[in-house]
Amino acid sequence: MPWFYYVARVIVRMLFSLLTRWQVKGRGNVPSQGPLLVVANHLNLTDPPLLAVSLGRKAMFMAKEELFRSSFIAYFVRGLGSFPVHRGKLDRKAIRQSEQVLADGLALAMFPESTRSKSAQLQPAFPGSVLLAMRSGVPILPIGITGTEKIKGMAWILRRPHITVNIGPPFYLPLAGSKLTKAELAEHTDFMMERIAELLPPQYRGNYAGKETRRHED
Repeated sequence: MPWFYYVARVIVRMLFSLLTRWQVKGRGNVPSQGPLLVVANHLNLTDPPLLAVSLGRKAMFMAKEELFRSSFIAYFVRGLGSFPVHRGKLDRKAIRQSEQVLADGLALAMFPESTRSKSAQLQPAFPGSVLLAMRSGVPILPIGITGTEKIKGMAWILRRPHITVNIGPPFYLPLAGSKLTKAELAEHTDFMMERIAELLPPQYRGNYAGKETRRHED
């Protein structure tokens, strides 16, 4: 990664510390090395840099393809550890790159909802991250983000919103068999999203509200 990756991390950390009341919970749950798939809810464009400075280790990010259409912007986005993905369709190139990141023993961060939640509540997730985890056999690290939805306009700077990055314990999904059904994939996707929901206040859980409680009761 180019030199400005490290400079950018310092700047991002300083901005979050000065302009928000930012806290990270559960940082001890982050494995210090080895392949890792990080999954989190998505509220704001600031979520990727927020995760980058909260994890305590380098992470690569999938970013929407639109950010790479300008060669100038693409240079910096790539330099900060991101690579493009075409949303809404099967992007085999992005899948191969994701698999390579994990094969190289690095951390890969994904937002299973694919896009920012306008309501700040969890939306139905796409199965791509689960399929990647089940094929690669890597641990999944769930993270719940709250507060970044308040970063809009200019008035938020005066309010210094509370931002929390809540990191849960890593878990594994079973390795994918050759005949993984849609129902099985949906079940594992729900399980992953329930692990994220457990790390969020009730008002953020959206489509997964109550499911994490019922699982413990079963």
